[in-house]
Amino acid sequence: MRPIDRRTFNQMVAKGTAGAAILSAAPFACAMGSTQEKKKLGIALVGLGSYSTYQLAPALQDTQHCYLAGIVTGTPEKEKTWATKYDIPKGNIYNYDNFDNIADNDAIDVVYVVLPNSMHAEFAIRAAKAAKHVICEKPMGINVAECDAIIDACKKAGVKLGMGYRLHSEPYTQQVKQFVKDKTFGDIQYVGAEAAYRSTGNPDQWRLNKKLSGGGALMNMGVYAIQSAIYGTGENPISVSAQEFSTRPEYFKDTDETIMAQFEFPSGAVANMSTSHNFNANSMYVSGTSGWFLLQPANNYGPLSGRTSRGEEIKFPHESQQKLQMDDFAKHVLFGEPNKAPGEMGKRDMMIVEAIYASIAKGGQTMGLDFEPGFGFGG
Repeated sequence: MRPIDRRTFNQMVAKGTAGAAILSAAPFACAMGSTQEKKKLGIALVGLGSYSTYQLAPALQDTQHCYLAGIVTGTPEKEKTWATKYDIPKGNIYNYDNFDNIADNDAIDVVYVVLPNSMHAEFAIRAAKAAKHVICEKPMGINVAECDAIIDACKKAGVKLGMGYRLHSEPYTQQVKQFVKDKTFGDIQYVGAEAAYRSTGNPDQWRLNKKLSGGGALMNMGVYAIQSAIYGTGENPISVSAQEFSTRPEYFKDTDETIMAQFEFPSGAVANMSTSHNFNANSMYVSGTSGWFLLQPANNYGPLSGRTSRGEEIKFPHESQQKLQMDDFAKHVLFGEPNKAPGEMGKRDMMIVEAIYASIAKGGQTMGLDFEPGFGFGG
């Protein structure tokens, strides 16, 4: 059917034939999924803590393919504040009890779960059952079983699932991956990865409560170091051994403070990682047979920085990592572009976390890891 311009449409209205013409085009319009028809996806943030407040919501003001459409919070005061600040309609504001009603809201396409770790699985699964695409903050869950449940729920509902792994969308990490893929510095032999900060705030915060967090530094910052070791070699590890240290037991009463781990990879490369809630560290060093490169800082919100053994500076213009991440997921949903951080990546990392804890429990014993080739790697 040829397009109808305004003049032709007006003439058809006068003749009473416009309705028939519109109906004749209906099958074509209906054949397109409602998500694909949209130019921007509406995202609802579940949990309005500091990350949503200071990173995700501001980033969603600059995204090209998605926008802040709704919120889910258990704090009525936040409902008013956010509604006013971001012009969020009352009908797009939910609490944890009426969350499932989001299924009836066509303005919301994606649910971004930004809650304490122990709540990730529940709300990711509820979002999937509501037929909404899901972004889940790291770690994916508090154990591998929860990761499996999230993945299964999303597959059953036919919705997309992505991890909140912002670094995979920013240019420094993409450059690291390219160096490894192209063997720019030869075959990778060693990776050193550090991700840590010193916690001095409220000892009763949820991150230090194992029931809510599932673990300490390893479940929080350690995921970044694990990721660095993996994309710094371009491989999944085949074994890991680990050790735990505590120097402030009066503060870290319930969760791990500092963990070191050693990885072996199929190519023969090795990696050391360290993570802590008791010291500051933020770097990634990769050594190959013909040189090295370094990112420092490597995993904060940016700007990042790097250099190579050739005396070159690794430098890119700074953009919000969260903006890039959410736009990448939106493009995956809208246009079928590769999913840079799929759910399987979150599951793989949790399998490694569980192996690290198992190694510590067994006095540093080496634990084997068995992944299918390429398992957990995004596009």
